[in-house]
Amino acid sequence: MRTFPYEVQFFCCTNWNQSVEKLQKAAQFFTAQDALSVGGIQGETGIPGLKIDFNNGIRLQVPAGNWHVIIGDNDSGMSFYDQDVSEALIISMEKYYVHWQIEVFLDGELVFAHIFNPVGQKIRLNFNSKFLGDMLSFLSYVPFVRDKWEADVYCTIDDSMKGVFQRLLPEIRLREEAEENTYATFYFNASIDFPGWMPMDGRMVSMVHTGRIILGLPELPPKLRWTPGPRTIEEPYVCIGVQGSSVEKGWLYPDGWEELTAYLKEKGYRVLCIDRDKRLQEGRFVLEMPKGAEDFTGNRSLVERMDMLHYADFFVGLSSGLSWLAWTADCPVVMIAGFTAYWYEFFTPYRVYNRLACNGCYNDVRLYWKNNPCARQEKGSENEMQCSTRITPRMVMEAVDRLIADKREGKLPAHA
Repeated sequence: MRTFPYEVQFFCCTNWNQSVEKLQKAAQFFTAQDALSVGGIQGETGIPGLKIDFNNGIRLQVPAGNWHVIIGDNDSGMSFYDQDVSEALIISMEKYYVHWQIEVFLDGELVFAHIFNPVGQKIRLNFNSKFLGDMLSFLSYVPFVRDKWEADVYCTIDDSMKGVFQRLLPEIRLREEAEENTYATFYFNASIDFPGWMPMDGRMVSMVHTGRIILGLPELPPKLRWTPGPRTIEEPYVCIGVQGSSVEKGWLYPDGWEELTAYLKEKGYRVLCIDRDKRLQEGRFVLEMPKGAEDFTGNRSLVERMDMLHYADFFVGLSSGLSWLAWTADCPVVMIAGFTAYWYEFFTPYRVYNRLACNGCYNDVRLYWKNNPCARQEKGSENEMQCSTRITPRMVMEAVDRLIADKREGKLPAHA
């Protein structure tokens, strides 16, 4: 691992309201991020030893001497770092867009000033989340940033997503590490464990807005359009996905998937289960491919799944990556989801949740769902996971019927 010759000083723009232990953990994480994936500061200032870039938040390298540094926000005029410094690397905890303003003094004289401006610069967009839905929700921002800032944009993304990325954005470079002379890096991550990724708790806003907030943009980008390969299944079919990244995202109504599968087949559809695995169990809850569905599970590529979804009449799934795949592939989505709030994912008029049951725990920022996914209900009781168990097959079938009717009449809403 590369080590820095100077002391590393972190500073915060906002009151994180975190314990000292958690702040220290964040500092250690971001130091490792700096050393392993970003590399040394390359932005020259014209002053020997004084360097600056914005590849892990703002990074300012200050050599030995009688220096004084002021770092603030150009929009508000507020200052967040204002002190004498020598032989130090100054790094912000905030990694998202801030309209940085920097002033550097030597022996009391202003010798360098800079206001952050990404226009015309080389910009790296780092998809450093490994969650499928998160990554897909961010992709539309790539060409939007390139065009809005007239920037030379390139990206870093998990291997699992490279095929999808290259189909959607063949003109954008993919790189494992930072290129030389990269002016700024933005990290697409809404982790609640390290609040420096975005200026608010990511559970407070819809996922389609998360990238906009990270980048400081005033509007949403246009949705990307999927260019499919050839259709391989001639008969009318629908796809289903019964599993998410955890069991609390599942539809846990007893035999609900079996009833729905039979209903769809009665309507003349082949029903293809496209989960990766046939079965997922956590505690007493089990999610598995329903009887009557055709087995299209297994280690298929995401591109293959997206082509399959593109030609499906619709998809029935959960608050999960497969629903995001369907949305990206322009496939109408019936989303069965009570664990997250009704507004959290992309908009679909065919979202199914029971508003008369306890729901939306994930987006309740008063709770920390990783410690207890069903924090409002007693573990093992009949009320546990009622956000899911009280979504009935009748509710899902009604949404399916509305979608079929809208599709028949050519009234499918945009991006449904």
